[in-house]
Amino acid sequence: MIRSMTGFGKAEATYGDKKLSVEIRTLNSKQMDLSVKLPQIYRSLDYEVRAMAAKALQRGKADIYVNYEVTAGTGIVSINRELFAAYCAQLKEIGTANGLKWGSEVMDATVMQSVLRMPEVVVHETDSVPNEELDALRNVIAEALSNTDKFRQTEGQVLIKDLSARVDIIESAIDKVTPFEIARTDMIKKRIRESIDNAGLQADPNRLEQEMIFYVEKLDVTEEKVRLRNHCNYFREVAATEENPGKKLGFIAQEMGREINTLGSKANNSDIQKIVVGMKDELEKIKEQLLNIL
Repeated sequence: MIRSMTGFGKAEATYGDKKLSVEIRTLNSKQMDLSVKLPQIYRSLDYEVRAMAAKALQRGKADIYVNYEVTAGTGIVSINRELFAAYCAQLKEIGTANGLKWGSEVMDATVMQSVLRMPEVVVHETDSVPNEELDALRNVIAEALSNTDKFRQTEGQVLIKDLSARVDIIESAIDKVTPFEIARTDMIKKRIRESIDNAGLQADPNRLEQEMIFYVEKLDVTEEKVRLRNHCNYFREVAATEENPGKKLGFIAQEMGREINTLGSKANNSDIQKIVVGMKDELEKIKEQLLNIL
């Protein structure tokens, strides 16, 4: 299954008087680059959350935000006064810079409600977190990771559809080379004969034909076309059968590039060179898209 490294997942659940929420955002990266933001009361789960995320996401840059809100008055609740003041100061600074008027009852009430929703402002005081609550949070995290994976699969299907279409374009371009290749051979032979005649040289016809055949064989691109076509087929095969083939598809794309470059260096024909430039353009787009494939 093809997966994109770009994804988003969210999950929520209620446990007692708390509303638990988890958001996950992922982007492409060569390695696993994980950032986890947990409320202080759940810090004991940090290592476990990272292990769950690494197993589920495998590769990419991921930001995981875990938060909770107290939804009822059970338990002891306090307000972090320093954090509350810091949020208020920042909001006032931003609001003043954008022309908002402060001091009205409506504005004060709105700011009060907004700040109370900020992370860690309202603290649910307790000596310990029940195991049942931790289990509930684990389930929410697992659900968010599952939703992220579904998002990545959907994005992956869009990407592989685009990649396959570009591989088809490259393969179809191989057939366009053949007519120009035949004309190129005749043109090369004609040019050699004209050069000999213009130089006033006498050449043995049989020897000349042998040398021209040898020269034309050095410019033959049949092997390159065959290998390039094989690489295109292998690209499709790996994309259809292997799990998380991003890196492998990248290696295949490199091999495709080598054959296209060799074909271009042997072309000795402007029409073939135009076709080669088109192939290179499609291959570069393939390589860019592969950076997002898991």
